[in-house]
Amino acid sequence: MGQTEAVTDSRVRNKTRDIVYTAFFAVLIAVGSWISIPMTVPFTLQTFAVFVTLGILGGRRGTMAVLLYILLGAVGIPVFSGFTGGVGILLGNTGGYIAGFLLTGFIFWGMQRMFGRSLGVQVISMLLGLISCYFFGTVWFLLVYMRNGSTVSVVTVLGWCVIPFIVPDLVKLGLALTVARRVSRYAGIERI
Repeated sequence: MGQTEAVTDSRVRNKTRDIVYTAFFAVLIAVGSWISIPMTVPFTLQTFAVFVTLGILGGRRGTMAVLLYILLGAVGIPVFSGFTGGVGILLGNTGGYIAGFLLTGFIFWGMQRMFGRSLGVQVISMLLGLISCYFFGTVWFLLVYMRNGSTVSVVTVLGWCVIPFIVPDLVKLGLALTVARRVSRYAGIERI
């Protein structure tokens, strides 16, 4: 086998591994969304799964797993909370929070590229991603809610959709980082 063939085989193995990791972690996010306590915005383990995915796979593959999860839901596969799926969920009141997970991934990916993969960078990027997810989801919730002819204040939406989730999401973030660091160390998954 020549050097060119060895390089080609290595690239194919790397792409195959990336596809498998991306698909597996998209399913992990779906399973996290199915573990749910119904509320205005359901309390799920989805955020935990997104953070674990980013922490284990790194920015690029982790963001691709989040994107795959959203695309699976958009085409109607019941991967969202309550075993739901479809574009209607994404266009509904809470769809902005689901789309916000992709924003979280992009922030994580960008900060990882600019500042490296240290624990501090991971913590800050996940916190910024969570804040951006809250912001995007809340603005989306307000727009959809008001589009239907109802009025609601920002404070009310924050009380429904953000404030009850802050402490649980911070706990999930800490647990996800702990799990991601241990799994990465023992499983030998390269974060890219």
